[in-house]
Amino acid sequence: MDISRVDLNLLIHLDVLLREQNVTKAASHLGITQPAMSNGLKRLRLLFKDPLLVRTSEGMAATELALELKPAVREILFNIEKVIQPDRGFDLDSSRVFRIMASDYAESTLIPDVLSAVRQRAPNVTLDILTPSDVSFEDVEQGRVDMAINRFETLPQSFHQKTIWNDTFSCLMNVDNEISNNFTLQNYLAASHIWVSKTGFGVGVGMNPKDVQRLGWVDEALNEIGEKRKISVFTRHYQVAMLLAQQNDLIATLPSRAARLKRDNPKLVAKEPPFSIPAFDLKMAWSPLLHHNAGHKWLRRLIVDVAEKTLS
Repeated sequence: MDISRVDLNLLIHLDVLLREQNVTKAASHLGITQPAMSNGLKRLRLLFKDPLLVRTSEGMAATELALELKPAVREILFNIEKVIQPDRGFDLDSSRVFRIMASDYAESTLIPDVLSAVRQRAPNVTLDILTPSDVSFEDVEQGRVDMAINRFETLPQSFHQKTIWNDTFSCLMNVDNEISNNFTLQNYLAASHIWVSKTGFGVGVGMNPKDVQRLGWVDEALNEIGEKRKISVFTRHYQVAMLLAQQNDLIATLPSRAARLKRDNPKLVAKEPPFSIPAFDLKMAWSPLLHHNAGHKWLRRLIVDVAEKTLS
């Protein structure tokens, strides 16, 4: 095949079609009409002598050849972009919208400082903060969401990731809680507790106090020493947990950075847990599709800078 006769714009069409697996959405992404995208798909089918996308009961599905082409096409386009669009930096007058999936913990402890830095440096930029239940790994992988900031047990191998910081745990309680001055393991276990969500991706489901494997780090640490706490309330929001901890007989065991948000609240006191809980990493993860994007690189550097300043 004579490469000079091939319209390389078709590779852009193919890249978006394979990401969206929907002609209408792909057309919208590229800012062209649906008939124009359909014509592009027709030309691609002739070029590769393969249907590439076929209709199924669940929508369009990629053929075996299309799945093989997907990473190769993405790499070709990356290389072309680097050649013809060298990194000139991000335009700070941009009105770009960055979509960030952030856990409630990250939203409480990190995002306010990130927003302040963004508004100072690029005031026209907008942040769209999504919850873990709004987003799937596929949304991040396909670049529909710019990044995910959370505590992750596993991530797809294709993702890039960066550790934002490491955090420990603290116990937050009312200063008048009768055990605040005698905070032993025995008294901790006898108390009533607030459970805060170990958030990941996807829609959450109801919790069962007996299901230790799904309860997360605190209860797994207790299980390691053969103990169990009495959970009186489940919540998916750290701010709610910290508010409930103001009640005289409830304890919230939560990340220390979240607990420090209430250090000026005279009603609350933070204590070190009377047992060992492993520390954890807050991470930022993003798709290889956005790894070389100038705006994305700017935002990643800003987030890392903000995190480092909060550590100092």
